[in-house]
Amino acid sequence: MMPNPLLDIRIGTMVRANLDDPAAYIKAILPLGFESIQPFFWQTLGGKDLPRLAGQIREAIGDADVTVSSLGVFGNPLEGGDVDRGVLQAWETVIDNAHLFGASMVCGFTGRLRGKPLTDSLPRFREVWGPLARRAADKGVRIAFENCAMDGNWVAGDWNIAHNPDAWELMFNELPDDNLGLEWEPCHQLVYLIDPMPQIRKWAPRIFHVHGKDATVRWDVIREHGVFGRLPFVQMRTPGFGDSDWTRVISELRLAGYKGAIDVEGWHDPVYRGDLEITGQARALEYLKLCRGGASYLPNPA
Repeated sequence: MMPNPLLDIRIGTMVRANLDDPAAYIKAILPLGFESIQPFFWQTLGGKDLPRLAGQIREAIGDADVTVSSLGVFGNPLEGGDVDRGVLQAWETVIDNAHLFGASMVCGFTGRLRGKPLTDSLPRFREVWGPLARRAADKGVRIAFENCAMDGNWVAGDWNIAHNPDAWELMFNELPDDNLGLEWEPCHQLVYLIDPMPQIRKWAPRIFHVHGKDATVRWDVIREHGVFGRLPFVQMRTPGFGDSDWTRVISELRLAGYKGAIDVEGWHDPVYRGDLEITGQARALEYLKLCRGGASYLPNPA
């Protein structure tokens, strides 16, 4: 069978690996047509046996043409609390076991010194991520930092420093390792009124993974109430319901040579959530496939 060039960029979804039975969830959603999955952990592994989990997920996927695009660990490995140390241990364990899932990438937050200016975290960033980058490189694994501020800013925050292009410059100056990059999405740029499109062209070599999440900027609220008023000036949205033109996003990614996955990050949309969560994700899947160029590919007859 000829390879399908459309699948150079797969459209998938995130899966909570901390669920009691992530494999059952995967088996239930795959008929919708997802092409990749990103199992992710919130902070610690929660006692999960990774080799066992990897086997269960492989069994759930079966013969379907579905890949594990990456694994996720979302917490703060730079601080010293009990949970924070568990986050760091989770990163080490997931890096060591990524191959069992058929994955060669682990994604998540950088961490941050809580309540401190962003630049204060850089020495600790180098101290923690230097060894993790080498550990990952030894196993053929790349690390991608999500560009989410988690309500932090340049002055203070709790989770992540990789939310601003100025911070990316500082981070990759501290650690220029080739296997360190970004888990990028337009949502987190729109939330701070940054145009996401030029970032693809400039930062493409560092974009290792893409989250399918968007945002709607409520300009009428900004004009009347500003960005620090009572009403929210921006809403995180599932792709297909937000402001981004994903045809342009995917086109720019292709032009830049990106090959990987766009995994939908749900659970944020103010409308398609709760009982409508899967409805929203299914719509995002359909929409992103159309933006990519359709769901199937028929080569010209020879």
